[in-house]
Amino acid sequence: MRIVAGLGNPGKKYEHTRHNAGWLALDYILRTMEVAAEHEKFKAVLKETGSGTGKVLFVYPQNFMNNSGPVLAELLNFYKLGPSDLLVVHDEVDLPLGTLRFTENSSSAGHNGVQSIIDALGTSEFRRVRIGIETRADKAVPPTDAFVLQEFLPEELAQIPFEEISELVLSKLK
Repeated sequence: MRIVAGLGNPGKKYEHTRHNAGWLALDYILRTMEVAAEHEKFKAVLKETGSGTGKVLFVYPQNFMNNSGPVLAELLNFYKLGPSDLLVVHDEVDLPLGTLRFTENSSSAGHNGVQSIIDALGTSEFRRVRIGIETRADKAVPPTDAFVLQEFLPEELAQIPFEEISELVLSKLK
């Protein structure tokens, strides 16, 4: 079994914000897959695909982004999985809009949600798909915390390469 976690914030208020790029990516990926089971457990929405050793658990933590780590640590522990079985999909303000980066065993680079996971797992040895959301010419205005909580403009959302994200995530599950 593998776990793919999308980082985001719960509630309608945050549904289409830049910080929810991870959840938006999981939504896109799951449109093309058969979800065998869906339930809420461990303060997360869990959507299971596949069966046996090919099972993948897509996870939407339901606490706020900056406290995602305890949910994922609890899931890994429950299913007796290690950090190498975890792939985290999240927004990245330090990358240009629509840019993708795959990283393994890297620092949080200032992303509080990722730092929460590193802290809860006691390691950075998990894989990440980072989705660039940066569109600001002057990075000083607005501040990062305000910027990531703004909704994507329709033309910005159209620049997120959801098909490429889906292909990248699915290729890393093999």
